Amino acid sequence: MVNKSIGIIDSGIGGLSIWREIVKELPKESTIYLADSKNCPYGSKSSEEIYQLSKKLVTFLAQKKVKLIVLACNTITVSCLSKLRIEFPKIPIIGTVPVIKTASEITKNNKIGVLSTVRTAKSKYQKKLIQTFAGGARVLNIGTDKLVPIIENEETNMIKINKILNEELKPFLDFKIDTLALGCSHFPFLKKKMQKILGKKILILDSSAAIARQIERVLKNNKTLSVYNSRSYVLLTTGDLEKFKKLSKKLLGKKFKNVAIKSISL
Repeated sequence: MVNKSIGIIDSGIGGLSIWREIVKELPKESTIYLADSKNCPYGSKSSEEIYQLSKKLVTFLAQKKVKLIVLACNTITVSCLSKLRIEFPKIPIIGTVPVIKTASEITKNNKIGVLSTVRTAKSKYQKKLIQTFAGGARVLNIGTDKLVPIIENEETNMIKINKILNEELKPFLDFKIDTLALGCSHFPFLKKKMQKILGKKILILDSSAAIARQIERVLKNNKTLSVYNSRSYVLLTTGDLEKFKKLSKKLLGKKFKNVAIKSISL
């Protein structure tokens, strides 16, 4: 029997940080990952543009009869999660907010950093959420649009990368945070480099594991959790197929071998 798939969407390749955790934690589940690489990044677009692009992606996955959709993009989540849930009431849709709750629960000194894209930071969505979970928390939310291109364009100049990271992370050190929430799915691919700059005392969190747990809870509640091993993994891109293949293989590593990678147009 073929499992109905979990659908995952992102503006580009960054959401693979979430996809690989879903595959790890839910090994019996089939997945379709859809990257709108052609229109990446979403952070510089208007809210209406983001909604219309996201609606196309969700419509595509709905036509594939997926049983659940993950918005593996913080920009999409903060811009139109509620609108998409109204537009597609029959499909459970999960956003990227679990990391915010986790950061609120784990912080020891109530000084929490959030690193996101500029649009996500301007929305103050994540900052407000933290303060609902931890009323006394002091939150420093910094937005940057310099890190996504490092992943999407496969930047290899380490001097340039370290210079950008040092500049973007310095305010968090000055603020003396003890917990940093990564508010963009691209950023976990830079996590090790960030940890070197911030030091071991600062805990860096991303949404991946929490999202995988949330998916499992929703599927159990809906009695749609897969019990068969006839899984399939499909990665789709609206952009350059060869570039996407090269980047995804580099980011995911050798263990992800049985993955079909294709291009589509919407």
